[in-house]
Amino acid sequence: MPPGNHDRDGFDTREKALNTDATPQQQSAGPATAWWTEAVIYQIYPRSFADANGDGIGDLPGITARLDHFVELGVDAVWLSPFYPSPQADAGYDVADYRDVDPLFGRLADADRLITEAHARRLRVIVDLVPNHTSSAHRWFAAALAATPGSPERARYVFRDGLGPDGDQPPNDWSSVFGGPAWTRVTEPDGRPGQWYLHLFDPGQPDLNWDNPEVRAEFLDVLRFWLDRGVDGFRVDVAHGLIKQADLANWQEPQEILSGNEVDKPRPPMWDQDGVHEVYRDWRRLLDSYDGERILVAEAWVQPAERLARYVRPDEMHQAFNFEYLTASWTAPAQYAVITRSLEATDAVGAPTTWVLSNHDVVRHASRLGLPVGTPRPNGIGVGDPQPDAALGLRRARAATLLMLALPGSAYLYQGEELGLPEHMTLPDEVRQDPTWERSGRTERGRDGCRVPIPWEADAPSYGFGPTDASWLPQPPSWAEYALDRQRDVPGSTYELYRTALRLRRAHGLGRGGLYWLASGDEVVSFRNGDVTVLTNFGATPVPVPAGAQVLHASAPLPDDGTVGQDVTVWFRAA
Repeated sequence: MPPGNHDRDGFDTREKALNTDATPQQQSAGPATAWWTEAVIYQIYPRSFADANGDGIGDLPGITARLDHFVELGVDAVWLSPFYPSPQADAGYDVADYRDVDPLFGRLADADRLITEAHARRLRVIVDLVPNHTSSAHRWFAAALAATPGSPERARYVFRDGLGPDGDQPPNDWSSVFGGPAWTRVTEPDGRPGQWYLHLFDPGQPDLNWDNPEVRAEFLDVLRFWLDRGVDGFRVDVAHGLIKQADLANWQEPQEILSGNEVDKPRPPMWDQDGVHEVYRDWRRLLDSYDGERILVAEAWVQPAERLARYVRPDEMHQAFNFEYLTASWTAPAQYAVITRSLEATDAVGAPTTWVLSNHDVVRHASRLGLPVGTPRPNGIGVGDPQPDAALGLRRARAATLLMLALPGSAYLYQGEELGLPEHMTLPDEVRQDPTWERSGRTERGRDGCRVPIPWEADAPSYGFGPTDASWLPQPPSWAEYALDRQRDVPGSTYELYRTALRLRRAHGLGRGGLYWLASGDEVVSFRNGDVTVLTNFGATPVPVPAGAQVLHASAPLPDDGTVGQDVTVWFRAA
């Protein structure tokens, strides 16, 4: 614990305000009533949420049928991962048509009904937009393959001549984040080996050329299409990747999946280029012309926090995912540092901070936090890999969730985390579908383990995911215990932990509050947000709650002496 004034229970009562004023202020940009500044937004991975027709793949009618779940849980909005027509080379992040729905998930009319039904429940709807690349099945790319080098059709993508006397070497040394080279050579219309095209991800995901005005105009029209249908915003995939360094300079550092620049290294030539901000200013002007506070959310794996904050300046995006927070170690110093740094960076541009612990691209935090502190974040966990401590992981996950939901700003939840779902860590390798698995030479298991269809009913086929036993990825037998019907109205269950936390978060205005540090030592972090004090104990020594305090919520039962044990977060009101 840092030096300072301490009360009789051992707390550092010195208040270290992140704001310059003497009273807490809203950590947000825009009007105080803007819904997105304090919203809790729930991510839906459509193929794994709810299956209405029994084919084993989740769909839009399945989501619509379970909209009341979000009302009961207490979230403000839902964000849907892609449901557009796609060959599914990367689970729908290879889009063949940005203005329709893939038959796997339903029809365009089903999307319209989902939006209407959500709005009737006062739920906002955010959809995914994938602007860095299209599918290789997109009509534009088909036209590019049929055209010649230097043609307008190829100018929509990043085509280049190869190196070497015969052009048989890639234009540079870039690698794909899924493994292997980031370039694929095409066969020209006359049958000869020809140019190479860039794909920072799968070969079925050719990168667009965002220096081309036609590309920019097309996506403004796509935005209008969905805004006119009533969506409340867009989560922008790989938002830091649209603009590439003009000379496509070599980059010999290894590509990590969806990684941005490291703090102590030069900025990679394919990520976080300054020109990307002009694109988002154009988009912001369009969204601001619509009623209803429509928003843009950046998936930008960018460090440091000050660099990420550029994406949420007043004339650009509204929010950016705080991946530095997601990847922070489970220690008091690391949590204090990342929270402080995040708030200071977004305060500097007048934007709200976002907080997230899990999503469709990372090992679920109920499992990730069960690994020894300091373990590098794994890209999937499978048979033969070091296995997390399941009980410890869930205990820490519950504590981390209460810590996160008490922070000012907006929070994101990933489907199933409200059930305490772990990663599927015994998923057979032969059923894996993430392209990372094959393209890495079967060295990176990838993201399938966090994408397994979620359980709703313990004794139903596919645990209530659908009306049959079909499931596009197999569900582990242990998931019956995590099913919603085993947790609803059960005191102490993870589901009820989330429901109570979201209710209290809203009642006490924590999302629009301000943060004042009370303790930031080696084993404890504690802060005040409005009339709520939050304490997380990372150490083995129990920490007492101040005498007379009213405990509002805790991530685990407190003993009779009222102390807070290791890996526990408590919310209380001081006497």
